[in-house]
Amino acid sequence: MPTIKFTYALKRFYPGLKEVSIAADTVADVVRKLDEIYPRMSTYIVDERGALRKHVNIFIGSTIIEDKISLADKVRDDDEVYIMQALSGG
Repeated sequence: MPTIKFTYALKRFYPGLKEVSIAADTVADVVRKLDEIYPRMSTYIVDERGALRKHVNIFIGSTIIEDKISLADKVRDDDEVYIMQALSGG
């Protein structure tokens, strides 16, 4: 099962957040199943159409996902998926 990891900044919204392993075939599956563990997390990750929000980045290993609209990028059992809050500032 892919391992899902989060940046520390997300703990501000989900204090009990920790890495989890989830049975999933695509990034969309990951987002849906995360919602079962952390209710309403999907509303932080994706918009009302299911597209990745602009303030969130998802990586599979060291590669950013390609499909930010339907999240169809495939994940393998040995993948590490990183969900990150995009930070900006000066």
